[in-house]
Amino acid sequence: MAHPRIGIYGLGTMGSALALNFASHGIDIAVANREADWVAPFLDRAGPLASRITGCPDPAALVQALPAPRLILLMIPSGAAVDAMIDTFLPLLASGDTLIDAGNSDFQDTRRRAAALAGRGIALVGLGVSGGEQGARHGPSMMLGGPPDAWARLRPLLEPIAAQFRGDPCVAHVGPDGAGHFVKTVHNGIEYADMQMIAEVYGLLRDGAGWRASRIGAQFAEWDKGPLRSFLVETTARVLAATDPETGQPMVDMIRDTAGQKGTGRWTVIEALHLGQSASAIEAAVAARAWSGLARLPSAQSAPPLPVQAGRLAQALQAGRLIAHLQGFAILRTAAAEYDWPLDLARIAEIWRAGCIIRSDLLDRLAPIWRNAGDAPLHQAPGIAEMLSADLPALRETVAQAVALALPVPALSAALAWADSLAQQRGTANLIQAQRDAFGRHGFERTDRPGPAHFDW
Repeated sequence: MAHPRIGIYGLGTMGSALALNFASHGIDIAVANREADWVAPFLDRAGPLASRITGCPDPAALVQALPAPRLILLMIPSGAAVDAMIDTFLPLLASGDTLIDAGNSDFQDTRRRAAALAGRGIALVGLGVSGGEQGARHGPSMMLGGPPDAWARLRPLLEPIAAQFRGDPCVAHVGPDGAGHFVKTVHNGIEYADMQMIAEVYGLLRDGAGWRASRIGAQFAEWDKGPLRSFLVETTARVLAATDPETGQPMVDMIRDTAGQKGTGRWTVIEALHLGQSASAIEAAVAARAWSGLARLPSAQSAPPLPVQAGRLAQALQAGRLIAHLQGFAILRTAAAEYDWPLDLARIAEIWRAGCIIRSDLLDRLAPIWRNAGDAPLHQAPGIAEMLSADLPALRETVAQAVALALPVPALSAALAWADSLAQQRGTANLIQAQRDAFGRHGFERTDRPGPAHFDW
């Protein structure tokens, strides 16, 4: 007879996978779903693990199956559905209980909900869960935002089911209220940029060098053995090697080039702008997905073959990915100050090293750098300049070749522009300040003495 320690409401793809993960680690759970007739088939699929799972027909039964103080994890679509379920559970809960929102909620919604529930003595945890279905089933990376006492109760349950990196569970308490969902949002923003840059390199090899998908996949598989090693590079190699059984063509060539998005990448860009931070590589990736759905312009003339140097392309991709990570972590640092969150950038990098979609060797290199970065801008942290200088020339060559051949590389181009802007000892913002002062008397700072200044243009 199971003695549930945590309840899970929502038996979709992610909720089912998490439930089985708990059960496979010896953690008894109770489950329920909006469509109650999903529960019995889920228990059938669970096989021997069903002995650790208590099926419940509705929220009231789920609450009754749990010992007080209760832990109830919601794995349902974000937005209005979460508010509706909180309203459903509230009359059934008591002071000391904890609700865990493990979906991709907007962090501002989580902050609002946490404040409202705190007045009722009920804790709300915003739990970012990354890794897709396989991660949820076998070990995700998890970012928890909420009160420390809620973390103390959840830690013994979450650490066993989390991904492990050299014995270190990839789960951490990152801060209060919406901090966990914010960190997950930025993770997804970096994910957008990483995927877009990989796609741009794929496009250069396909349309510039004329390589077939299988050859490109073999190249990504080779890159996955070196500094570019990551889940996304490995996944790219695997999907490019796949063949469509109906046509015998590469599967990727049978897929329309229109990419969807669920909103977290866009949220990253919005929050970056709100915080006055640059997310240019991420914004370019979000824009590229939007452009993919637009009607096409007349075709350009065919370009001459691209001279391929696989090593230089790998370096270009390394530089672009590093810059996307720098921008993402800078957003996290700024948000920590804005919202008074104790975000530990090094620990965040560490829990992203396994389980999540952007797991990579790069994060393992960044974690100790962030731990020793102090208060300096992240792009000036020890070791970053050396990493950039080694690969930026290849990024410049790659972007220049792509532009000359009319092959779009928006994310790689944005990354290069960011690096070039910071490398300029004298930029062009002085002219912008002059323009602002000329038409709006906004003032400026002089180079030869401190304090505000104005000129009669």
